[in-house]
Order: sequence, then structure tokens, then C-alpha cells
Amino acid sequence: MSLSIGIVGLPNVGKSTLFNAITRAGALAANYPFATIEPNVGRVSVPDLRLSALSRVFTKGERVPPIIPTFVEFVDIAGLVRGASQGEGLGNQFLANIREVDAIAHVVRCFEDGNVIHVSNKVDPLDDVDTINTELVLADLAGLEKRAANLSKKAKGGDKDAREQLEVAEAILKVLAEGQPARSAVLPGPVPKDFGLITIKPVIYVANVGEDDLAGEDNVHVRSLRAYAAAEGTHMVKISAQIEGELAEMDEADARAFLHDLGVEESGLDQLVKVGYETLGLITFITSGEKEVRAWTIHRGEKAPEAAGAIHSDLERGFIRAEVIEWEKMVEASGWVGAKSKGWVRTEGKEYVMKDGDIMNVLHNM
Repeated sequence: MSLSIGIVGLPNVGKSTLFNAITRAGALAANYPFATIEPNVGRVSVPDLRLSALSRVFTKGERVPPIIPTFVEFVDIAGLVRGASQGEGLGNQFLANIREVDAIAHVVRCFEDGNVIHVSNKVDPLDDVDTINTELVLADLAGLEKRAANLSKKAKGGDKDAREQLEVAEAILKVLAEGQPARSAVLPGPVPKDFGLITIKPVIYVANVGEDDLAGEDNVHVRSLRAYAAAEGTHMVKISAQIEGELAEMDEADARAFLHDLGVEESGLDQLVKVGYETLGLITFITSGEKEVRAWTIHRGEKAPEAAGAIHSDLERGFIRAEVIEWEKMVEASGWVGAKSKGWVRTEGKEYVMKDGDIMNVLHNM
């Protein structure tokens, strides 16, 4: 599985600039609304230094095992405006694209620049957030009201599943009518995927700042957004789309040196991916050997057979047991032979809960 993040926000807040930087996809970034006419999709590898360390362990002479990282898919969606839920701007066309992603990165302008037009002619992060959130809530409200009407007819006809889904829909409609996102509702049951709700998805607020505000104390705009995110119980990351663009043109060593000079520990991409994984409860396990070093993404709490299924469905069906070792111990032991001689490789059964950074070798009866 891979993580998909939709990048949303008002026009000219830095969405496409950020997308260009982190995917190097060259999406049009222009100083006017709706520069993005079609949603842009880019896949980027997840930075993971563990894979490089393991590749060195399994290098034999000139034979270096290839590294296959896991990926994050970013979807850059054109700037929404007030009234998007009613079709204003490029409204519903783009709201539909948001429904397909796992999480939403809401980019919010937190920089002052008279040369960059703001759609509301003022920099006010909380007003921007309210505009976007309102449009997403209204879009969900309109769609779910229609769905609830259909479910009500079926429920009156004795359809038990429809009655249960209607109860869920009514609980969500109550909070939507109050202007709150669907994820804030207390639900009597699971939310059917075909409800197509946008506001059920987790949100990560992305404060886009200028270079001078990236390191050190937050400016007044970032402080207000950080407080808002904290009160909502969501994550916020501070990024400079401008700096990300410069980093995208550098090799790894130069990029690290540049960040160090700025007083920043990690890039905006690294932060966003890390927070995305945490928000969705994802972890990474690894398969490692002389053939390849590969990362796999699963949900936290999944057991060994389910992890095996992420590799191939046949491995889950034919799962017998797994050899498991922490990646650090594999590096210290310099490979499987050394790890087994030290007694560090464990045999785990079907009830083993995978941990982030586990290396697993599946034993099966395919």
C-alpha cells in the first residue's frame, strides 16, 4: 500500500510551488488563481536511511542490492474559493478529486509578500482555513443529505443494512449542519466508504512561510495556525515552499548542508511524510538480502500474516511463520548469517504484531 495526500488550499498560498518542489513534477505555478487546471499527481519515495544502511550490509563486491523504498502519492488540487461547494471557481471538479486521497494537507499562507496576490487581499490564516473547511463541510452535507434520503426509503422497506447506515449518516449530518467536520461525529457504527466524505479524512495543516521564518520562533501567522491545529487535535508542519524548491535542485549532501546552514534539521517533505504516517497510523517493515532491500507500508497493529500479504496475497494465505529481526541488529550482525549465529533472529507466528523497522523473512507453504 502507499499513502496518498491531497494538497488543498486557497489560490496562491504555495500549493503548486510545494508540489513542484517535492515531486519535481513541474506543475504550473503562476501568480493567479486556477493555475492548476487538472489535478497533478506525483509519487515520491519515502526518505529512509535504514534502507541505505542495510544495502551496505548486503553488498558483495561490486554487487550492490537495489533499494526499493515505499512511496507517497501527492495530489495537487487547484485552489478552492468561497462557493466551491456550489460550483464556484472550479469547485466540484476538484472536490471530487479530494475524495480519493487518504489524508489532506491543507496549505495555509503564513507569509507576507506584496508581490503575491491573495485571493482575499489579506493574509489571515484562520480566515483561509475557515473558508476551505466550510466548503468541504458544505460539499459533504449536500452529498450526504441525498444519500440519507435514499437510505431512509430503503430502511422503511425493512432493509436492515440501510437502517444501520442511516443511523451513521444522521449522526454525521448533525455535526455537518453545525459546521463541523464529519470526523468530529460520535458514530454508532463504521462509515461506509461509498459515503464519499471529504471531512472524515485526517487533515495536516501546512504553514507555508518565507525563508526568514523557517527556523527559529514562529511568526504571528504560524502561531495562530499552530494554536488552531492544537485545539482541533490535528498536526501542523512549518514549511517554506520556496526553500523546498531550492532543495529539489540539490544533491543529498548539498541539501543537508543547506538545511544545516538554515538551522533546520529536516526538509519539509520529510516532515510531511513523517506526520502523514503518524496521522494515518502507518509503519514500515523491511525485507532485506543480497537480492534487494525493500520497504513495505502497513497499518500499525497488523500481524505478521497481514504484513506478508502486503508483499503478496499468496504469502498471507500460505503463511507458516516468519523470521524477524530489528534492522539495527541486522546492521550490527552484518547480515543474516551473523544475526542467526548471535541468536538475534526470532521465529514468530501468526499472532506476532509487526513493529516499525522490523526485517521479516516469510516462511510459507505456497
